[in-house]
Amino acid sequence: MSSQGGKREGAGRKSRFGGDKTVAMRVPEPLKPVLENWLDEYRSLRNISHSSIGDIALLGEALKNLSLPLFASRVPAGSPVAADDLKEADIDLNQHLVRKPASTFLVTVKGDSMINAGIHDGDMLVVDRSLEPRNGKVVVAVINDELTVKRLERSAGRVRLLPENPDFKPIEVPEEASFFIWGVVTNVIHAVD
Repeated sequence: MSSQGGKREGAGRKSRFGGDKTVAMRVPEPLKPVLENWLDEYRSLRNISHSSIGDIALLGEALKNLSLPLFASRVPAGSPVAADDLKEADIDLNQHLVRKPASTFLVTVKGDSMINAGIHDGDMLVVDRSLEPRNGKVVVAVINDELTVKRLERSAGRVRLLPENPDFKPIEVPEEASFFIWGVVTNVIHAVD
């Protein structure tokens, strides 16, 4: 009997996906760079602890083929007016929420540090990685391998991440910290009770 070949414990290539089982798959060549980018992001997400933000999903998948009816009448927030039941068109939420689908993703918020910005526990945030994270913008940031959503403040050569709830303190970002901005929040999807 030969000692070569067959299945051996610890043999073969190591997974680049944090221990997840992998499979071979054939994909159309034009999709290869898209899938490679998504897999790179997936690998980096496997190494981040999720203290302030829950699930992450690509927006293109979450809203794929979704269209909703848009009615011609606007709904007044003051005194009621006669209803108009004429549907104007179907709308694609991607057209209204997403500027650049390849760089846009959704995150689910965990916690209430941003409630005064209208961002609540369980809300979904639309986040665009292609936008410049300017001072005062709400961003999803990674500091020392932990995700958080906060308002960005850059002044006098320092960076702070500001909560929108007085019960929370600003996060000072030390120069030696592992820090980067994952993306800029563009929209909040909030359920109404």
